[in-house]
Amino acid sequence: MEDYVYILDYLAVALSVPGRAFRRAPSAYGIGEFEFKLLELEPKPNVTLQLSERVYVGKDIEKREKIARVKRRISYENLTTTAKKELPFVLSQIVKSQEARFVTFYNESAPVTTRFHSLQLLPGLGGKTLESVLEERNKAKFQSFEDIAKRTMLKHPDRAVVKRVELELSNPSEKYFLFVHRPKREG
Repeated sequence: MEDYVYILDYLAVALSVPGRAFRRAPSAYGIGEFEFKLLELEPKPNVTLQLSERVYVGKDIEKREKIARVKRRISYENLTTTAKKELPFVLSQIVKSQEARFVTFYNESAPVTTRFHSLQLLPGLGGKTLESVLEERNKAKFQSFEDIAKRTMLKHPDRAVVKRVELELSNPSEKYFLFVHRPKREG
């Protein structure tokens, strides 16, 4: 369960639900900051939400200042156009705010198979870049994204993580999930 969500889109006048046209309520879309779950949210009455705003949605109802309830987990296809456009900026914000977590990934990630390393799942990280990352982390653990960029051929390690998260969110048939909580399979 996510405790905090970043708002991707806020619809003060929500679309009507098929079969329930009489019931219109504000709606918001957000992404969880730890498992990157995409969620549809019901804001509390008379609140305003801003794009990229971090709001509490955890179990402690009294701490929820702006969100009445989490309606459901949604897929990337269910996001509005605005939410899809906002997603890369919010992901970048989340990745930078949790830099230590993702630097640990660069320091501790392991091979998936004998011929394939999990770092290779990051967009822009090919064979030579992989070798430079593995060689440098064996010398000393990375301390930050800046440290990774200085010591290896990978110049934007944070952007590689953002692109990987976007890929995992937008492609539910993805085989490997490094950062996103795996969606339930339909069918």
